[in-house]
Amino acid sequence: MEQAIKILIVEDNVIIADDMQSMLEEIGYEIVDNVIVYEQAEEVLKSNHVDLVLIDIILASDKTGIDLGKHIRDNYNIPFIFVTSNSDRATVENAKTVKPNGYLVKPFEQQDLYTSIEIALSNFDYSTKEGGQQHPEDEDRVVSNSVLKDSIFVKKQHLYYRIQFGDIQFIKADNVYLEVNTVDKKFLVRSPLKDYLEKLPKNKFYRAHKSYIVNVDHIDAINSRDIMINNTLIPISKDFKEFIISAMNS
Repeated sequence: MEQAIKILIVEDNVIIADDMQSMLEEIGYEIVDNVIVYEQAEEVLKSNHVDLVLIDIILASDKTGIDLGKHIRDNYNIPFIFVTSNSDRATVENAKTVKPNGYLVKPFEQQDLYTSIEIALSNFDYSTKEGGQQHPEDEDRVVSNSVLKDSIFVKKQHLYYRIQFGDIQFIKADNVYLEVNTVDKKFLVRSPLKDYLEKLPKNKFYRAHKSYIVNVDHIDAINSRDIMINNTLIPISKDFKEFIISAMNS
């Protein structure tokens, strides 16, 4: 069973905080709590498993979001992202002193929020402490983070669907869009094929043809010109054919 990424929201504007929570829950994240001041956030972090914190820089307390960022960096091995209306040089320079894992300027869209979180989680190095002493739940956080590392989100209508890499059979380029094919669904993604390939596990996904990426685990058959995946014939390049034959004979 998939384990949802657990997020703490620290935002003193209740309307913005509720909007953020709705966006995140719609994508599939779990909100541990939604608090407005430093002291509340401190208590939540003490008593709950949190994978990532979203922090407004200006809070309804004497201590700011930057103070909270420093507290997290000194005491916990988890990423945090500043979410703020302030993008002036002085604020950014002050924020940089605590090394946030992201900086998101309001107003923003759901996709901006998702992208910032995914990048922060993917890039955060849990094996080398980025700040503070080792937390007893750090090992669990690595497991939680692997949920994102083992999957990718694709948008269909107004929802973002999480797809396990192993469920992707092949990806077909169609003009400016990609058609991501799983066993029973198709999703359209706006991206160059080359860029999308870089997001996928290199030991499973290969460029089989100028217009196709395939998951080698799903290849059912092969001939001199094509492979078959789920009853779909996919053309292959000479290089890919030689690679597959070599792999089969090794």
